[in-house]
Amino acid sequence: MTDASNTPLSYLQHDGNGDKKLGGENIAYRANLVEGQPTIVFLHGHGSDMDGTKALVVEEWAKQQKFGCIRFDYFGHGQSSGDMMDGTISRWKADCLAIIDHLVSGSCYLVGSSLGGWLMLLVAMARPDRMAGLIGIAAAPDFTEDLIWNELTPDQQADMQKTGRLSVPNPYVEGEVIYPYQLITDGRDHLILDHPIPISCPVRLLQGLKDEEVPWQTANRIADAITGDDVDVLFDADADHRFSEPDQLDTLLATLAEITRKTYTKR
Repeated sequence: MTDASNTPLSYLQHDGNGDKKLGGENIAYRANLVEGQPTIVFLHGHGSDMDGTKALVVEEWAKQQKFGCIRFDYFGHGQSSGDMMDGTISRWKADCLAIIDHLVSGSCYLVGSSLGGWLMLLVAMARPDRMAGLIGIAAAPDFTEDLIWNELTPDQQADMQKTGRLSVPNPYVEGEVIYPYQLITDGRDHLILDHPIPISCPVRLLQGLKDEEVPWQTANRIADAITGDDVDVLFDADADHRFSEPDQLDTLLATLAEITRKTYTKR
């Protein structure tokens, strides 16, 4: 489908706060950087990695359009070092900022899927001058509180506090997904949906109406909270959380084309 696998694998070491540090955790990434052109940075979902279908399709489109592109694995994911059970929103946000701060010289378009959509918004608020546009795919800000903690009974909440973790069935493969309690407590420092989100660059939110993990209302809540005036929500009646069927990938690429055409004139 693509030649994305030919992109060299590299590692960025940082101290967990975004500052380069030899001997720190290794964040695996694949980058095609084009001098003088903006860079598209793909932020994957929780438990996923940089080699997912959407990431590869975005990279191939970026190559064709002669944009830069970076895809990478958060701490504890894919080919990066660390244990995902030790991961937090704080740590994964720091990974995103380290990639942008140390690898990208110009402006960025962020494409964030699920957890990546939350990180996308946090990064855009932290580096507003670097953002050219955002595309969220089933973006899931505040999911640790709204979609995990608040869905538990009081007994389940008490059990999670006692054991330090919650196990739920994995909807995609046999087995379970384990959420550590620290993900809940750290997530509370990054909740954004109950107050204005100060982002002024164009934002597009792609959301499937058959998504059983992130309710479609979340996309509307994000759009309502963003203070900028260029925000669109695009619903797909047939899409589930993965948003990876051929016509949905076409929608993603059409959205990339629209938002880059709107905000960037090639030299």
